[in-house]
Amino acid sequence: MAQYTLYFATNRGHEGKDRWHPSGYGPGFSSDGYDNLRFGKLTIKADTDDVKKLLAQTEEKDPRRTGNGEKLAGLLGKAAEKAAITAFPDSVTQANPDNKKVTEQKNASADMFREIKAIMEETNDVLVYIHGFNVSWSEAVGSALALELMLNRPSQMPANPVPDKQKSVKVILFSWPSDGKMIPWRSYTSDRKDARRSGEAVGRAILKLRDFLIQLRVDARKQEQRLCKQSMHLLCHSMGNYVLQNSLDKLLEHLTSNHLPRLFENIFMCAADVDDNVFENGKPMVRLPEICRNVYIYSNRGDTALKISDATKGNPDRLGHDGPSRPQALHHKINQIDCSNIVTGFVEHSYYLWATVNEDIDQTLHCIAEDDQSLRRRRRKADGLNVWKLT
Repeated sequence: MAQYTLYFATNRGHEGKDRWHPSGYGPGFSSDGYDNLRFGKLTIKADTDDVKKLLAQTEEKDPRRTGNGEKLAGLLGKAAEKAAITAFPDSVTQANPDNKKVTEQKNASADMFREIKAIMEETNDVLVYIHGFNVSWSEAVGSALALELMLNRPSQMPANPVPDKQKSVKVILFSWPSDGKMIPWRSYTSDRKDARRSGEAVGRAILKLRDFLIQLRVDARKQEQRLCKQSMHLLCHSMGNYVLQNSLDKLLEHLTSNHLPRLFENIFMCAADVDDNVFENGKPMVRLPEICRNVYIYSNRGDTALKISDATKGNPDRLGHDGPSRPQALHHKINQIDCSNIVTGFVEHSYYLWATVNEDIDQTLHCIAEDDQSLRRRRRKADGLNVWKLT
């Protein structure tokens, strides 16, 4: 058996009597409010051979495509039902020598960020992961850990997609109260409302991260220390992109200037359940490129989940289905990657966990050139410099 550790932030309500060591987190908001955040870490155990088998599983039609991260997420999600969870407390009440109770004020987010900083100093990048619609707490944990294991696996391709890996990736989960129920109309509407509210919690988390990084720089200058050179990234899946969209308003509301902080190296928008015109002037995500160096939009025209969102929920065309409505008008930081030709069947919506798409993300994390045809399995499409298709 192998043991896996995951750091997380959540605005879900805890389950169990002990909020600092809960049995899990439920489908509703924290009792302290929808923008209340709990930071913590957990450990799970899973059979080593089962994990290795799924990481090396090949596609029958094309043996070069390896790694079934979707099934791995299911395996780890089941194990997450028995996870050992520890939440970082905001305050701790202890008895002093005079038998008086004294409350020590603590900063839960800073405590977790300090542990993550130590991980980054060991040549680890950090990738923050926000899950999508219809995902329970244990499923969110399973997907986050599967994403981490897939990104860190040795290459199985004949032409190594990332030669001589020098660093690994640590995934941090942000989990919002997605219902995790298959009641199409009611569950989708509820999750979309919860995703909108959860944007405020993500905005708060980003502001906490900004403040922590600012203080790190101040302390480093005082002590003449060098900060680590590792990067932070963000990956949002499905309705998690709607959570991100709503976090931008929260950021702008609380900043003293009109400038958004650049916190992330890369933002990956996978199967994005948001409008296809969100990057146009006057639309909600036009300023997203300010908080990162690059944005990558992964789309699939065969994505049944987004077809349903489009056709039956009264939504406009979805970004994750056909890509941006006007790709030629995109900001130069934004790249569109069309996955339609290679993802079908069971991976049509969660393809970021699967073989070729996951490898393309990994190559970006390792700074492989966008147009490196000797390593990448993508080709530039004729209709734009920043428009690609995976083959």
